[in-house]
Amino acid sequence: MKKLIFVLVFAMSLTGFAQEAMTEGVVKSKQTMSSDNEQMQAQLAMVGDILTTTYFKSDKTRSETFNLMSGNTTTILNGETNKMLTYMDNQMTGKSYTISDMKPSEEDTAGMKVVKGDETKTILGYVCQEYNVTLEKEGANIAMDIYVTDKIQAMNPQVIQMGAQIDGFPLYMKMDVSQMGMALTITSEVTEINKETVSADKFDMTPPEGYKETDKLMGM
Repeated sequence: MKKLIFVLVFAMSLTGFAQEAMTEGVVKSKQTMSSDNEQMQAQLAMVGDILTTTYFKSDKTRSETFNLMSGNTTTILNGETNKMLTYMDNQMTGKSYTISDMKPSEEDTAGMKVVKGDETKTILGYVCQEYNVTLEKEGANIAMDIYVTDKIQAMNPQVIQMGAQIDGFPLYMKMDVSQMGMALTITSEVTEINKETVSADKFDMTPPEGYKETDKLMGM
């Protein structure tokens, strides 16, 4: 009986620890894409999973992503200056970067509808709130199902583009895109969360040497 009580208390303590707000650490996630179009599906299969590592510290966040289509992409968010630096190393277009405001434009959010869902989901020990987002843009109908936690004090580029309507860091995102009779599904999910010290150098907003400034990066 004593052993059972000890196990229950220990499990409760682990749950409580997981729910403590984190202001510094590293998050790893993966993104998968699929389509009902055979040609596109074949291309997506060649790409495979897209892996992202996100570093966060106070009001700064850095995300590093690699995939075969767009190469290496790094995005740094600075909450103090409200600026976002994105730079990309692509085999076709070369090395380029852009600096923009974190706050989305009216054009970006035009027609976007964000609704707080009724469901919650526990992911890696974190209770996440559901949000549903719909948007029609450039002939595409987009529907997103997002689960966020307020216990990870980090910014996310996708969520920032939706304005201040979503409060939290996404641990799971599913986006369904329908355009010209073709359907595309993009699923992103966090696979690992580590509380650790992150160097301030990770959030340097100086564009890397050898990169050329551009108004808009490919795929952004």
